[in-house]
Amino acid sequence: MTFKKLFLLPVALFATMSTWAQVTPMVLGENHAMVRLQQDRKYLLLPVEEKAEMANLCLIDKHNEATQRLNVRLAVDNVDYFVPLEIKGNQTLDITLHGDRRTTGPVKDFACWREMKGTDTFDTTNREQYRPLYHHTPLYGWMNDPNGMFYKDGVWHLYYQWNPYGSQWENMTWGHSTSTDLIHWEAQPTAIEADALGSIFSGSCVTDGDNVVAFYTSAGQHQTQSMAVSIDNGRSFEKYSGNPVLTSDAPDFRDPKVFWNADANLWNMVLAVGQEMRIYTSHNLKDWTYESSFGKEYGNHGGVWECPDLFKIDGKWVLLCNINPGGPFGGSATQYFVGQFDGRKFTCESMPKVTKWLDYGKDHYATVSFYNVPSQRRVVLAWMSNWQYANNVPTKQFRSANSIPRELGLFQDGEETYVSVVPSKEMAALRGAKQAKPSEACEIVVDVKGSMELTLSNAKGERVVMTYDAQQQTFSMDRMQSGQMAFSDAFPCVTTAPTHGAVKQLRLFIDRCSIEAFTSDGKVAMTNLVFPSEPYNQLKVKGGKATIYNIIH
Repeated sequence: MTFKKLFLLPVALFATMSTWAQVTPMVLGENHAMVRLQQDRKYLLLPVEEKAEMANLCLIDKHNEATQRLNVRLAVDNVDYFVPLEIKGNQTLDITLHGDRRTTGPVKDFACWREMKGTDTFDTTNREQYRPLYHHTPLYGWMNDPNGMFYKDGVWHLYYQWNPYGSQWENMTWGHSTSTDLIHWEAQPTAIEADALGSIFSGSCVTDGDNVVAFYTSAGQHQTQSMAVSIDNGRSFEKYSGNPVLTSDAPDFRDPKVFWNADANLWNMVLAVGQEMRIYTSHNLKDWTYESSFGKEYGNHGGVWECPDLFKIDGKWVLLCNINPGGPFGGSATQYFVGQFDGRKFTCESMPKVTKWLDYGKDHYATVSFYNVPSQRRVVLAWMSNWQYANNVPTKQFRSANSIPRELGLFQDGEETYVSVVPSKEMAALRGAKQAKPSEACEIVVDVKGSMELTLSNAKGERVVMTYDAQQQTFSMDRMQSGQMAFSDAFPCVTTAPTHGAVKQLRLFIDRCSIEAFTSDGKVAMTNLVFPSEPYNQLKVKGGKATIYNIIH
């Protein structure tokens, strides 16, 4: 991730001490405190300790009305990092703390009170060892699913599930970044925040004339679907007064993907509901009619189906279905189905038990496509992590990145049609000069001759081994000795994919904490996180010739 401009948002490191104003709490009991906020600073720094119990915070305005509620792991013993809370006038911060006093000690002695301060300015410099250099990441905080992605007037818009108040999942809102080249991203203000209907879960955006219309799941006591409209090209949204626009008694009812279906001359919505996808139609984006469901007995049902997408490629329709758990190597992954769609019913052309995976790595989930891309290109992004360990990977200032942009197509192998995955053409702009050794940010192109073994390693003995077996027609990536892994027993693994024919060339994109592998024909995509204690700077290849390119970031 390279930001062309850093929006004034705080992260873990801040400006000089002279900008700080000490905050004095009012401790009211064993689990209750209040803090008076005066409009003499822009932000209040909230000290976070990730092992602490969650504290419930409520902002109360001068009229004694609650204006915002959030959950933060306020520091008890030590501060891992800080998160900012914007101060909007004179307010009171009402705090309910949790935990056993016998193990945490008196609330008045918590570390958060010593470190909670006001400030005006923040340093958003990228300083973490594992923060990617050319992948999109949030400036700070937790990120998961990409949401609402669209292209309009030369700008790519990426929204995402974001927790501004910690680097673990919580407080879901839509964060927002924009790009003019699909590579360099500019942070924007928060797009859609929680309200009385609930937190803001995943969804999609469509362009309707000059307007941008967002659909998202309101996650309150039940999950319902809501709508918001932007008249400034997606920079800000006004929520529809008739929300929610769609309800159900199903417990898992979320992630609306909306698109204009030119073939059927109507709007379609695809929703993930338990272990099926439900299809709806509309002529005005407000009133939705249920048409059909797809999923019973088809594909993998090892977990909950989430984050659908449905689109046409070369005369056939592809239904993306993200599933957690149930992935080919444990945890979350993206499966898909190929078939036909008449605007009301999706018909899969494969037998029910056939399962097809979009990416055979461990760290590729919540894949969805950009809406309104020119030339009918199908460009997608994924969340580059796995729910088995996403909350625990060795970063603090932020957690999670998106994959590089990818472009989808179709290919045939025997009786089956599969989706091909190649790096988006925009990635070519990042390729720099050739270099002799791998580095923390590089592209490696390998011309393959028969079976091949490729090893990336460093002086610490940490390594990743990639193997192509020409006879078995498989490609695998072994990260069993890749670096830091103690944060999860599920992290060490070998991932393996069918190659659907001979591999002639392999493209590898290396960033500080990730390896993305593609065959040149797009028949294999594999995405895995790695956390080496120092960058891999050695490369050995048997059965092929490698060319290493610097990545300009």
